[in-house]
Amino acid sequence: MGQFVCAGASLQCSFGLAPGALMVMPANRVIQSLPYANIMDSKPMVNILPFGMCQSLANPTVASATAAAFGVLTPMPCVPVTAAPWAPGSPTVMVGTFPALNNSSKCMCNWGGVIQIVNPGQVTVQVP
Repeated sequence: MGQFVCAGASLQCSFGLAPGALMVMPANRVIQSLPYANIMDSKPMVNILPFGMCQSLANPTVASATAAAFGVLTPMPCVPVTAAPWAPGSPTVMVGTFPALNNSSKCMCNWGGVIQIVNPGQVTVQVP
């Protein structure tokens, strides 16, 4: 069983140099002490905050800075670009009208990074 993910959860991107945070808006949500997340909480700069510097050469700013440095990898500020929701989510528990987000869910950044949940923000409530 996984753990429910709530606002303030710690995230990490495979191409980011620093941890990020998950922000969850409290509208139409289950609220214990913090609002619980669902798979649609994947909007960049709203729900998923930056991860410091980005190292992905698929990111145009990193690619151009690296080219300008004659091929030496030059990380640039992270701006997450997530077009798809978190996957897989909980198959049986809904938050709002979408599946609940659990700590095994992942989200893909368009620059090739895999965003995963490092700390779900709470440890007492479990979901499948």
